[in-house]
This record gives sequence, structure tokens and C-alpha cells, in this order.
Amino acid sequence: MIEIFRKASLCRNFENETYKQIQQKNITFPTYLSAGQEYIASSLSHYLEKHNPHIFIQHRGHSTYLAFGGKVEDLIDELLGKKTGCAHGMGGSASIQCKEKNIYGHDGLMGSQVPIAVGSCYATRKPTIVFMGDSSAEEDYVFSSIGWAATKNLPILFVVEDNNLSILTEKKVRRVWEMDDVARGLGVESYNIEDNPSEINKCLKNVFDRYEDEMDKLGDKTKEIHESNRKLVRELWEKQLEKQ
Repeated sequence: MIEIFRKASLCRNFENETYKQIQQKNITFPTYLSAGQEYIASSLSHYLEKHNPHIFIQHRGHSTYLAFGGKVEDLIDELLGKKTGCAHGMGGSASIQCKEKNIYGHDGLMGSQVPIAVGSCYATRKPTIVFMGDSSAEEDYVFSSIGWAATKNLPILFVVEDNNLSILTEKKVRRVWEMDDVARGLGVESYNIEDNPSEINKCLKNVFDRYEDEMDKLGDKTKEIHESNRKLVRELWEKQLEKQ
């Protein structure tokens, strides 16, 4: 839990300082702060980094970028509009990226990161996490993308960072349904939870790979078995190939 707090603390302090820089007019374009949401990305990155997932972030993505290992200096430079920024000074606050950490930025169209993430996951079959807000989740192409991912059984995690607002319009004004109910109807295992790290972890069981999760849970003996079988299979392949 301390490591999760360490990530969350970096995110919160970054956003606090960014807000001061906005007030001082050192940042002169629209900036989307994620203070208050940092425990979501911090928890997910802590529990899922071992899978080296591809990350598709929403426009309010500073905490996601930082929690998954994006460089602080590069994000600062991006917010200052410098060419040394994480998007070469062209992305601003909303379209940040870090290819070294498989973090792909938002293009500005509401919710478009969801079909893009699903398409990428379908092409690569690599573990993928896509973040969206509760308003982005209402876009029709988000629904069809989730349905496609379920049909193809893709290794993708959809994360709705629900702050109850679309600009200043509350969810109760916009709709009478919750996203987890819709996703469940599309055949996706879904949860409606708080941003408590323990609660998040409970919902992540076997999210990408039951085999690796069981190996971690059962301890050193399973790692020995894994390594023994890895060597055995490799040696048998080499032996059979020599006969050709």
C-alpha cells in the first residue's frame, strides 16, 4: 500500500503544483487536472505493471501518465509547450504520451481512445488498459467497441473514471443507467467500485493471465516448476529440430 501511496502522492503533488502554475499564467492553454482520481491509476499500475500493458489514456490523464512511469520532466515541458515535452509540445494537457512505457495519448475526440484501444488490442493481442470518463462512456462507438472486445475475448481492461460530471452536468440529468450494467449486458465482467486499492485488487483477479496470477499467489515452488518446464520444452524442441 505504501508503494501505491507513493505513486498517488507524486500525482497529487504534481497536480497541486500545476494548478499553481496555471494561476501564475505559466501554463496558457486548457489544462485537465486529475487531482482526486490519482488512486485509480496508482493502484492499477501497481497491480498490473508486471503485464507490461498498453495504456490508452483519456484527456484527464496526468495521473495515468505519471503512475505508469511517464517522466515528470517531460510532462512539465509538455505543459510549457516545449519541444522537449512528452508530445513534443504539440499535445498540451490532453494528448500526452510515452512510447517507452506504452502510453498512448488522447486525440481530442470524446471517447475515441476506446475503439482505438480495442483495435490495437485486437491487432497485437497484448494486455491493454483504456481509461475513459463517465461522459465518454456514453458515446455509441464506446458501446460497440466493448461489445467487439467481448466477442473476440480480447485481453483488455476498460476503466471508467466516474466523477459524476460532464463539464458541470451530473449523471442523473444525463441518464438513468450505470456503465457496469451496460457492459455486463454486452458480456463483459464488470464492477462498480470505489477507488480503494484493496477493492480494485479484488476485481483484478485473472484480469489478463490466470497462469501468472496463480504462480504469484502460490510462491517460489511454482516458479521452479515453471522454469523446469520452460527448459524441458525448449530442450525437446531443439532435440526434435536436430532430427530434421
